Amino acid sequence: MSVPANMNELLLKGVGITKNFTVGSRFAQGGRKTVHAVDGVSIEIRQGETLGLVGESGCGKSTLGRCLVRLYEITKGELYFRGKDISRLSLRQLRPFRRQMQMVFQDPYASLNPRRRVGDLIAEPLRVHGYGTRKQIDNRVRDLIALVGLMPDHLQRYPHEFSGGQRQRIGIARALALEPSLIVADEPVSALDVSIQAQIVNLMADLQERLGLTYVFVAHDLSVVRQVSTRTAVMYLGSIVELGATEALYRKPRHPYTQALISAVPVPDVDRPAGSKRIVLTGDVPSPMNPPAGCRFNPRCRFATDLCRTERPPLREIEAGRQVACHYPLE
Repeated sequence: MSVPANMNELLLKGVGITKNFTVGSRFAQGGRKTVHAVDGVSIEIRQGETLGLVGESGCGKSTLGRCLVRLYEITKGELYFRGKDISRLSLRQLRPFRRQMQMVFQDPYASLNPRRRVGDLIAEPLRVHGYGTRKQIDNRVRDLIALVGLMPDHLQRYPHEFSGGQRQRIGIARALALEPSLIVADEPVSALDVSIQAQIVNLMADLQERLGLTYVFVAHDLSVVRQVSTRTAVMYLGSIVELGATEALYRKPRHPYTQALISAVPVPDVDRPAGSKRIVLTGDVPSPMNPPAGCRFNPRCRFATDLCRTERPPLREIEAGRQVACHYPLE
């Protein structure tokens, strides 16, 4: 994907974002425990780009995405939108920023109220934020449904009358209602058939070009992320372990975990580089309730040393545009 010309403008910045969840009961055996879902993530998102968030299931990428738009309260850290600190704003204070930050969810059926018609679902954010008169809202809803490739008569139907791909288009239309700058897409195509995935990805790319949108694209499918993202951030156990321009990261991963992830992407033998092979990680992902000391990846890393087991590496820039959280970044 080409780099937008206006990417020098910083749209969203997270500093030390941490999100913990408390699970269990104080009356149960073992008592309450803390899940470290997102653990000190610092990230910058620039206007017009698509930042891909990838990693194994349970690595915290969806939680981070929801923290970035304040759907989850942040345990620690700061979040800035266009230079303004929104980390601790109340729901009332946050309301003006809601227009600028929207979300597209993974399951388009679960995120749409089955008892309401599609027209009402798309119009709801417009009414809540006082968009205009009833006629203005109706006109805006018709424009939105056409923008995502659906027909005006679809506005009178219910969500169960649509296919998965059509429901996701409805979710996208609802997210676009208030003309946001930033959209966090939480695995928007993982619940769809492969042929429909391509249609939704193409639709989102077209909307980005036409409307100047900025995306945070959360996914576990690395091939999809490579297609849509300007930059890619790789997450492991609540932390970002590598961040850089997508093509450079895929061609030359510098973190052992990134290398293992990319080696697992299925490609035809004729396209596989000579001498490359699948890297099989041993062991299981540690529990986020009890993360290992030092580097979070050290129990599964074939290059781990005593330093890795005792000292946690910071996410540092090792070359222009490339950040890696590793004591020994791969050459």
